[in-house]
Parts: sequence; C-alpha cells; structure tokens
Amino acid sequence: MGKVSIGINLEFVRHSDKPFEWGVAKAAELGYEYVEPMVHWGRELLSEAGYFHSVSMLDDPLRIRRACQKAGVRLSGLSAHTPLTKPEIGVEYLKQAIRFAAEAGAPVVNTDEGPKQPWTSVAEDHTLIKYTLMEASKVAEPRGIRIGIEPHQQYSRSPKGFDRLYRLVNSPAIGVNFDTGNSYLCGHDPLRWLDAVKDRLVHLHAKDISVEHSNKERGKVTGTPVGCACGDGVIDWKEVIALCRKAKRDIVLSVECGTVEQAGRSIQHLRRLL
Repeated sequence: MGKVSIGINLEFVRHSDKPFEWGVAKAAELGYEYVEPMVHWGRELLSEAGYFHSVSMLDDPLRIRRACQKAGVRLSGLSAHTPLTKPEIGVEYLKQAIRFAAEAGAPVVNTDEGPKQPWTSVAEDHTLIKYTLMEASKVAEPRGIRIGIEPHQQYSRSPKGFDRLYRLVNSPAIGVNFDTGNSYLCGHDPLRWLDAVKDRLVHLHAKDISVEHSNKERGKVTGTPVGCACGDGVIDWKEVIALCRKAKRDIVLSVECGTVEQAGRSIQHLRRLL
C-alpha cells in the first residue's frame, strides 16, 4: 500500500511573473510538502530576468535542491516534457533532465510523446519513441530515476494507445505519470484508467476540470496545461486517493492549477480527504 502526499507543479505561479525560488517558497507557505519544477534547455529572457518559474538545465542542479531545503519542501519530480517522437530533441533533452534530476534530488522525470511530425507514419513514430525511451532509460536505470510517461498527446489519449507506448521499452525506469484531467478530457473515465495503471504509477498530476471546461472541450482535445482548483471540478478526488493508496510505491498528487488562489483551495480540499 502506497503513501499518498500532496505536492504542486510550479505552473501555478506561471502568471505571477515571479522566479523559481519565489514559487517554491509560495508552495511551502500554502502547506505543500512537495514541488514539481519545470526545467528547460538553454537560456531565455523571462526566467533569466526573474519573471518565470522555469529553471534552465544549464544552471547548477543544486539551485533546486537548496531552494527546496530552504523552504522545507521535497521534490516529487521534474516536469521535463519533450517530444519523444523527435529523437533529435528528445534523446539529449531527457538524458540531461535525468542527470539533472539525480543531482537535484528528484526521483521522477515526467514527459509525453509530444507533437509529431506531419510526414511520419504511426509505425515510424513508435520506432522513434522506442529509440528515445531506450536511450533515456539507459541513463535513468543506474541513477534510480523513473521516467513518468503521461497521457497527453495523440498516441497516449486512450488506455490502449498509452499501454502501447509504455510497453515499447522493457525497463524498470519506465513508469506512469497519470494525469486525471488529460485522461478525462480525452473522453475516458479517469478512475477506470487509473485503476488499470496503478501498479505502474510513479507520479500523478492532480488536475481537475471545471464543468464549463468539460462542456467545451471534452472529447475534442488530448489534454490541457492546467486545470481548476481541485474540488471545483468533475474529478472524484476521494476515489483517486483510494486508488493511489493501492499503488506499489508512494505517490505524490502534484496539483496542476493556474493560480496561487487555486493552489490554496486545492490543498485545503485534498487535505480534508487525506
């Protein structure tokens, strides 16, 4: 039986125009035990100027570790989404993210298959994804890092398609980062899907979907960046927690919402259920 804890993806401060360290401190202030930072390649203006929460993988990984230690929170994983269908990007991006996670102290690196090229076939894409994941798994295995594959794009939008991706590479490093909101918006029952993958679960994106959002986009999209506050939407969090408690390892519910205010209401709701 797995322990269930509450964390938050730092996307909740995306519109606050604040740096990474501010986001970590705010998460701790709200009462979160874990944070999931987003990392990127290279350098870009907003995060360098302190107006965005993402951290460059050219920075020292200890920057992340120190910020978490100062705030009194832990890392649930890194958000390192890169197109697995494009190995010229995905292979080196994931390998660097895994090495970065190992030194920063994050046990999981989360990703998805990403948007595909318009000229590749389904079979070709799965070969490319297999190559990317195999290369990444060889770096992750000796470091004890899990790669959390998330349902988010064209091939992972159904349980059958998602399972095909998961089984491309037979490695203990490959796991599931389940997203409650994406699975719902794809048109599926997130509880039934979560139950089917709970033995492979390494991380969970706790994303709720408002009724308005559901009415507008369900069955028309493969996912969404962030949801509403947990408890304000359609997801049954009591049942999500019950299923996570049956997982083989401890699971962090990493809340994915869009504002600081939503983050505050999310943790209040989830705490009552835990």
